[in-house]
Amino acid sequence: MTTTYFTPKLFEFLRDLEENNDRDWFKAHQSDYERYVREPALDFINDFAAPLRSISEHFVADTRKVGGSLFRIQRDTRFGKDKTPYKTNTGMQFRHVMAKDAHAPGFYINLQPGECYMGVGLWRPETKVAYQIREHIDAYPTEWKRASRGKRFTDVFTIGGDSLIRPPRGFDEDHPLIEDLKRKDFIASTRLTQKQVTSDHFLKDFSDYNKRAAPFMKFLCEAVGVQF
Repeated sequence: MTTTYFTPKLFEFLRDLEENNDRDWFKAHQSDYERYVREPALDFINDFAAPLRSISEHFVADTRKVGGSLFRIQRDTRFGKDKTPYKTNTGMQFRHVMAKDAHAPGFYINLQPGECYMGVGLWRPETKVAYQIREHIDAYPTEWKRASRGKRFTDVFTIGGDSLIRPPRGFDEDHPLIEDLKRKDFIASTRLTQKQVTSDHFLKDFSDYNKRAAPFMKFLCEAVGVQF
């Protein structure tokens, strides 16, 4: 059975929010947010739980409205110069059961006008964890290359994120995997179209893409000492 979760109304709402990013406007249009953004996202999260379990039973599809897989629409404006109160994207992350925050292995999806994509991996880990991953790559280079360069993976995903300018401490600049070892982010992503996101087979496509990323995620989980 196929289901359409997201419609063009989601993108219309986010465009309008970008042009009217204030609390009064949002309060007046909160029913649209619930109908076109939050409720479809929570339905998607709920229905992805079964495919996610088939990939790994150690990742969670959490349908709570607060603190679950769906990121809150409100921005934290305490420390940044941008004081607009709302995000203009819809983000969902399916985190490892041991994760305490977004800086942990996870499957991620971003829905935004002109900027839809999904990602896998571990974004900006703390220094200690980054070194665990680098040491695991150094110790198991064949497994890393298989996980990060396998055709089923690279047909969909491209590894990205930021890197150190110089080799990390303890690794020689002539190391054959030095560009991987210099990474600060251990993530891969693929762009999505609005047509894909609003199709009735999007859940199937999203599940298939994440299955392709399983070896990459397994390697990272092993590197940081959690089960996959």
